[in-house]
Amino acid sequence: MVADYVATVTLDRPPVNALSPQMQAEIIETFDRLSDRADVRAVVLTGAGRVFCAGADIKARAGRSFGEGERWSHNRSIREAFHAIAECRKPVVAAINGPALGGGLCFVASCDILVAAEGGSIGLPEIDVGLLGGGRHAMRLFGHSLTRRMMMLGYRVSGAELYRLGVVEACVPGAELMTVADDFARDLASKSPAALHLAKRGLNAIEEMSLRDGYRFEQDMTAELGNHPDSREAMAAFAERRPPRFMGS
Repeated sequence: MVADYVATVTLDRPPVNALSPQMQAEIIETFDRLSDRADVRAVVLTGAGRVFCAGADIKARAGRSFGEGERWSHNRSIREAFHAIAECRKPVVAAINGPALGGGLCFVASCDILVAAEGGSIGLPEIDVGLLGGGRHAMRLFGHSLTRRMMMLGYRVSGAELYRLGVVEACVPGAELMTVADDFARDLASKSPAALHLAKRGLNAIEEMSLRDGYRFEQDMTAELGNHPDSREAMAAFAERRPPRFMGS
């Protein structure tokens, strides 16, 4: 669904939005398409029902035997689903409506701005179901000890605790979640699409750079933006005390 330059993407695979090859492929295709849509400037990602995403489909995995090459193809598909969100040219707001577990945590960590319902939570329960994974994504959100507590003990961090830790920007009653997420997305959509794209591209690139290299990269992004008409329009609008009129990306 797209309205006012905001696209809403809903994970909808009952009963708990567990991952499947089809779901992963659809996520990749969806976010790749959103990158190219001129009528979309920001995205909200949420889950249908009471769960954001329960991660791996344990019932489907139990007793499954992988044929030659199937495991590597399966793992690649999962990775690319996360990367499709992180690399989407449009900023993505995660509206965490319920538990985001395992792969669900990775989806959340791949988004740009996070908001949670009071019933939302983030966790890595793989240790209890014979799996591993998600620790590196968790490190984007949490510190050393808490990441290990989650991965080694299966601990879940509640919505209220996520807000206290500064991991999410808001923790609200479930009925208010989408309104708050939409507010963030509409605010993002009011900015220059070109500036947002370069800002996200820059943030993704500098995350693991040194301070010197990272800031130099940001300076390059600033120089690139300076050649775009939106940069001149933003300055003119500020000087003239009027809303800016940005062109598309």
